[in-house]
Amino acid sequence: MPITLYGIKNCDTMKKTRTWLDKAGVDYAFHDYKTAGIEREKLQRWAKKAGWETLLNRAGTTFKKLPDKDKQAITEKKAIALMLAQPSMIKRPVIEFSGGKLLVGFAPELYQSAFARR
Repeated sequence: MPITLYGIKNCDTMKKTRTWLDKAGVDYAFHDYKTAGIEREKLQRWAKKAGWETLLNRAGTTFKKLPDKDKQAITEKKAIALMLAQPSMIKRPVIEFSGGKLLVGFAPELYQSAFARR
């Protein structure tokens, strides 16, 4: 079951995630969406599966530095545009399984059950 780990290389949460996956013996491909980018269609698919509210990293400094007008009245369309323009606003990590299942964020308890079934 191919797995792709999406995130940013130098993010602390990504480092924790990679450490967890490596210790669990999980094989994965890594996609750094800060350097390699991310496609609008993929973000739209993720938003439909996980919800755009889950994908948008409101806790990060990139979002917090936005002008107030950009933080208000966010819709799915606006959130996707923000994430495309600044991939740091995508919550990390996003783990995508070949069947389309997604895990968003670092959650060892969810990882344990998701990878135990493999």
